[in-house]
Amino acid sequence: MPPTQATSHAEDLELLRSSAVAAGIIASGYFRRDLKSWTKDNASPVSEADIVLDQFLFANLRAARPDYGWLSEETADIPEGRLGFRRVFVVDPIDGTRGFIRGEDSWSVSLAVVEDGVAVAGVVYAPARDEMYEASKGDGARLNGRPLVPQRVPGRTAPLIPAPGAVHQELQAAGLHYARGPAYPSLAYRLVQVATGKLDAAVARRGAQDWDIAGAAIILAEAGIAFDDVCMGALRFNRPEIRHGALAAIGHPWLKAYLHEALIRVYGCPPAAQDTTLENGSP
Repeated sequence: MPPTQATSHAEDLELLRSSAVAAGIIASGYFRRDLKSWTKDNASPVSEADIVLDQFLFANLRAARPDYGWLSEETADIPEGRLGFRRVFVVDPIDGTRGFIRGEDSWSVSLAVVEDGVAVAGVVYAPARDEMYEASKGDGARLNGRPLVPQRVPGRTAPLIPAPGAVHQELQAAGLHYARGPAYPSLAYRLVQVATGKLDAAVARRGAQDWDIAGAAIILAEAGIAFDDVCMGALRFNRPEIRHGALAAIGHPWLKAYLHEALIRVYGCPPAAQDTTLENGSP
């Protein structure tokens, strides 16, 4: 295993921030222009911009930290290139590629450093909206350099929650009074809106992968927002299996029971996770 790193989490965050800005400039050259795109084996879209950004970020980040591991949506996963490393870059060059291809402006560059399975520095950068969300462990979360503290939206009388249709059906059947929120194509961007207070909760169906959520995870944690796997609890990254169960970011504790139960009803839990859930008295 490579030696313990000397750089601080704040220094790693500075590297992520500058890299995300540069990547955003590159991506903007492809945005709302004729763009080559195709479908990957898992039926998700990818564009030439995703590949160009992935190559840039790999070169830029690994040049600065050659002894960090690497995990990216657009790079074939080589477990030995990350599992033996204490710190790992977790990268989604363009989160929300479908929206990017359609010309929608909420796509993001999502970058994180994971240390011993926990996200310790991360950025979610939305270039087209000029919004830089960032956090490092123990140093708080920020939006465009200012402390990120959830703000109550004036005049809102019901929680605003985006979710898949089946989850909405369960929430309505449970009698929750709420409004359906906007389903931004970028999961990372959607999650950090809970930290702003623009959304009161956000969820993800089973199958989200490390690169989808690691950057947002540290931002939510530093903003004081609960973000968990509804079956397994605290999130762990850079494991052999990088897919996660159903997830919920929750801005108000009283929403937890509604959302966790709805997600478990729709997506279920592995048998071992169900035993843990019962023992802990959740959802």
